[in-house]
Amino acid sequence: MAKPTKRPASRSMHRQETPTDLSAKGVTEISAVLNKLLADAFALYVKTKNFHWHVSGPNFRDYHLLFDEHAEQIFATTDEFAERVRKIGGRTVRSIGEIAKLQTVRDNNEGFVAPGDMLNELMADNTAMMKAMRKAHEVCDKYEDVASASIIENFIDQTERRNWFLFEISRNLDSSGH
Repeated sequence: MAKPTKRPASRSMHRQETPTDLSAKGVTEISAVLNKLLADAFALYVKTKNFHWHVSGPNFRDYHLLFDEHAEQIFATTDEFAERVRKIGGRTVRSIGEIAKLQTVRDNNEGFVAPGDMLNELMADNTAMMKAMRKAHEVCDKYEDVASASIIENFIDQTERRNWFLFEISRNLDSSGH
């Protein structure tokens, strides 16, 4: 019986280049904007969970549940952003350190944040995310990457909904959430 011959390791087994019809420049630019969105999604997820864990006061239950719902929705975007980068042959973030370098959403490490301030801060962060997604959409349009643009469009809609809820809840509240 003949001994099976080993196949030489192909280049694709050592590199993570996924075939795409997008230009190399397009892959680089789209991956960069999607990785920034990914980093911001992780940062916003952690901040939203932080507020979920630390909210207090008379509206505790409502805010606690809302922040948890929002955090789950934000976290769900992370895999889609990362996998989209990989689908087009890009490299995505690999560590918390890399996320920290790319994120534009600021962390909140305060010992206490009043519920009204939590709502306002999350509203501002979601607004910033919407703006960043619209700019990322422009980059996708430039390279005719309709799939990435479509994902972003859905996430803009979700972010607008989160912002709407945060806005309506925060109307006529003082910073303490009353």
